[in-house]
Amino acid sequence: MRVAVGADHRGVEIKNRIKEYLAGKGIEVVDFGTDTEERCDYPDHGIPTAEAVAKGEADLGILFCGTGVGMSIVANKVKGIRAGVVWNEELAELARKHNDVNVLVIPTDYVEPEAVTKMVDKWMETEPLGDVYARRREKVHQYEDNWVGKDELEQALKLAKKWEKEARHWQAIAWRR
Repeated sequence: MRVAVGADHRGVEIKNRIKEYLAGKGIEVVDFGTDTEERCDYPDHGIPTAEAVAKGEADLGILFCGTGVGMSIVANKVKGIRAGVVWNEELAELARKHNDVNVLVIPTDYVEPEAVTKMVDKWMETEPLGDVYARRREKVHQYEDNWVGKDELEQALKLAKKWEKEARHWQAIAWRR
């Protein structure tokens, strides 16, 4: 099992505790920072953490910030990510059970550090439910499949420029006749 973690300056202390805790359980941890309490921008750490999960470089991700909202927003911008903010064990379990949350977001200003290990354990040990919950998750995936990624957009723009150049070439030939 490999878990990606990331935090902003308000979540770094608890991130480091969880990192040690997971490593102590034999879980490989990939840390996307930050490493200090110096102010930083949450997207710089949230996006790479979520991308690692989306690309299969990590099985799960855990993000830490003051409210959890910013990290949740940026993580959910990454295709394939289902990030959810949780502040107790019950929500951690339900987030995994109902929504198959693959990136857990901890609002560090609103949780006791000692409670976070229990939330993480509950989330990691819970299996997603099938049936109606799987159907709902599939609807989200279907919608997400309509997104055009940056690479696809750049490729389409290159093709459009190529076709435009070819069209001008053939127009010039036609005008010469």
